[in-house]
Amino acid sequence: MPEAASEPASAQTPKLDETPEPASAQTPELDETPEPASAQTPELDETPELDETPELDETPELDETPEPAPPRMDPWLRNAARRAIGFMPDEEGVALYEAGLLGAEVGPLLEIGSYCGRSAIYLGAAAREKNRLLYSIDHHRGSEEHQPGGGYHDQRLVDPDSGLFDTLPTFRRTIEQAGLEDVVVGIVARSEVVARDWATPLGLVFVDGSHSSEAVQGDYEAWAPHVEPDGILAIHDVFESPEEGGRPPYEIYLRALDTKMFVEISRAGSLRVLKRRHPA
Repeated sequence: MPEAASEPASAQTPKLDETPEPASAQTPELDETPEPASAQTPELDETPELDETPELDETPELDETPEPAPPRMDPWLRNAARRAIGFMPDEEGVALYEAGLLGAEVGPLLEIGSYCGRSAIYLGAAAREKNRLLYSIDHHRGSEEHQPGGGYHDQRLVDPDSGLFDTLPTFRRTIEQAGLEDVVVGIVARSEVVARDWATPLGLVFVDGSHSSEAVQGDYEAWAPHVEPDGILAIHDVFESPEEGGRPPYEIYLRALDTKMFVEISRAGSLRVLKRRHPA
C-alpha cells in the first residue's frame, strides 16, 4: 500500500515541472520586443538624411550673382520696335538696347544705317534712360539690295512722285510715334560725309549701313576711332559662315579684334558687341 501511494506522488511532479516550459516559451515572446525596438531605431537614425544640409550649402551657387539681372526695356517701346518696318529680330534688338545702356555710360550713341527706325527705337530707349542722344545717320535711299529687283526691295517705301526708294518719311513717322523725337537725332547724309568733321567722342557706334565691302570698311575706319575707352562698337549681320550672309561685316569684326583695341563682350544672333579697351 505505501508503495502504491508513492507512485501517484511521483506522477504529479512531472505535471508540475511542465510549467517552466510555458514560462520559458513565453520569455522569447517577451524578448521579441527588442527586435521591433531595434528595428525602429534605424528608422529614427535616418534623420541624417533629413539633415542633408549639403543641399543648403549649395548657396554658393546663389551667391554667384555679382552680375545684375539684365535690364528690362520699356514694354511699350519694345512693341513699337517690333511693329516698325525692319529686319532686326527682337532678340538682337534687346541685346542692342543693353549695349546702348553700356555705351550711354560713356557718351552719346551713334548708328550708321537707320532704314525705317527699328534699331533707332532700341537704341533710343537706352539713350532716354541714360539722358543721352542717339545720332542716326542714313541717306535714306536704301542699299543695293533695297533697290527694285533686289532681294529686300519694299515697294511701300518708293516715293510715288520721284519713283526713288526713300525711307526718310517712314523713319520720321516711326520715331514720332515712338515718342523719341527729343532723343533721336536723324542725320540725312552718307556716313563718310558726316565723319569728315565729326569731333564728338562717342559711347557707342553701331555699324549697320550698306554691306558692300567698300562701305563697311569705310564705316569702320571713319567711326571706330571715335569710340571712347569703355565705349561700345556694335556690328550687325556678322556671319562666320559665307553661306549665312555677306563677309564685309564679319571682316571688320575680325579686324577690330585683331587691333587688340576691342574685346568682344556679348553676342546675339548676328549682332556682335565689342568694348574698347583702355590704352596700355
